[in-house]
Amino acid sequence: QVQLVESGGGLVQPGGSLRLSCAASVSLFSISAMGWYRQAPGKQRELVVVITGGGLIEYADSMKGRCTISRDNTKNTVSLQMNNLKPEDTAVYYCKSRRGGVDYWGQGTQVIVSS
Repeated sequence: QVQLVESGGGLVQPGGSLRLSCAASVSLFSISAMGWYRQAPGKQRELVVVITGGGLIEYADSMKGRCTISRDNTKNTVSLQMNNLKPEDTAVYYCKSRRGGVDYWGQGTQVIVSS
């Protein structure tokens, strides 16, 4: 079992920045991949970015150049820095981990981009 707890969501104006964090209950070294996904109202959940245990990173085209994922192995935390946010980035952001072939999800954190 892996428990994931997201934090850092909130209301931000267009062009602003937010930093989301995802704290895992296990060592990141035991996790093969971690990623951020988002789901806007009425839409399917979509990938934002994923980082593998080997450090490979894949960003969604919509977020390239506007976000950076990082991991702190000492705190078992993965963070997502998002810049130049747009209203279309409004969504619930979820952290996901894959361990032993099983996917685990956090409860999500709301991001609202609005003036």
